[in-house]
Amino acid sequence: MSVEKINTVVVGAGQAGIAMSEHLSLMGVPHVVFERSRIAERWRSERWDSLVANGPAWHDRFPSMKFDNISQEAFPPKERMAQYFEDYVKMLNAPVRTGVEVYSVERLPERSGFKVLTSVGEFEADNVVAATGPFQKPAFPQIVPEAAALHQIHSSAYKNPQQLPQGGVLVVGAGASGSQIAEELRKSGREVTLSIGEHYRPPRSYRDRDYCWWLGALGLWDEVKIKPKKQHVAFAVSGYEGGKTVDFRRLAHMGITLVGITKTWNNGVLSFADGLVENIAEGDKAYFDVLRDADAYIERNGLDLPPEPQAWELLPDPECLINPLSELDLQAAGITSIIWATGFKFDFSWLKVDAFDANGIPFHKRGISAERGIYFLGLPNLVNRASSFIYGVWHDAKYIADHVVLQNAYTDYKKS
Repeated sequence: MSVEKINTVVVGAGQAGIAMSEHLSLMGVPHVVFERSRIAERWRSERWDSLVANGPAWHDRFPSMKFDNISQEAFPPKERMAQYFEDYVKMLNAPVRTGVEVYSVERLPERSGFKVLTSVGEFEADNVVAATGPFQKPAFPQIVPEAAALHQIHSSAYKNPQQLPQGGVLVVGAGASGSQIAEELRKSGREVTLSIGEHYRPPRSYRDRDYCWWLGALGLWDEVKIKPKKQHVAFAVSGYEGGKTVDFRRLAHMGITLVGITKTWNNGVLSFADGLVENIAEGDKAYFDVLRDADAYIERNGLDLPPEPQAWELLPDPECLINPLSELDLQAAGITSIIWATGFKFDFSWLKVDAFDANGIPFHKRGISAERGIYFLGLPNLVNRASSFIYGVWHDAKYIADHVVLQNAYTDYKKS
């Protein structure tokens, strides 16, 4: 069987892979993008039915194409996001091959480049870009045994309230996914308990500007002013129902019971860590920091943006914050389902190269890995906080494409 040779193989046709293809094409680099399913598959089948983009249409896009047939201030639903990326591939005439799974990548013996083994055969590539994004493999703690009489799923498998058995629901994790799912379930008439840990809770909008605009104006996408931050803190923001601030007090006054971090299981009783009140307070602090910085920016730059005094007001503390639960008997509480909105972990088992640290985490600088010719794109904080977002991945891809071109020039050099 013949082996197809190509300069660069990009693995994944989500936002990262498509952005990478655009820049490689503009720079004249022969490449192919392999996608095991459909273009932007995770938007299509690995999210709940009512999901919308976390940013407005004017922002959550690539520079070369705007959304059509939708308000630029709207938050596009997941089907429209998938269609956007499919249309983008058509606009670029990008060399995307769907239905192709990459089984392994390993360095060729005694010569440069990599052997790429796929479901449609073997390829040889000088460079490989891992553009599989941050949402690779569902992660959830092994707290509640599988044998427990409970329906347990990860948030990536949740579709709608009707999919769950009758009864109450415990949602573990209160980032963008968990907070939206909990609210949807409550509005459907379910009794809902929401387990909350550390989180970053910004305003959805303030003084007539969306938070995505404030991220740019205040330099928060780029994080030039470094502030100490904790890893794996949930990002509580959403475009749900036209976009509104995630407010845990509001959710509690809707009837959702707030509890701390889910800690241990003992014969049907879950215990929760202390710190719920403190974590809510830290989220409030982050929220008010944005308001304060925004006010200062408006004054400093003489902008005519309307005051919003109501944004500074907090709802009264609900009973579940005044007297937090330390444990809960799930059966007695009528809880029949648990949704683990606890994020994802990497799965680079197919990359059999020396590009990882001792903990199996990609070892790189701005996506350029320790293994020459291997690149990573779309990972959280690859360059800054924008790197795993649509806005940021396009710019990161441009940097990596430029590096590929420079390395190709070294390889092609012949002394005159």
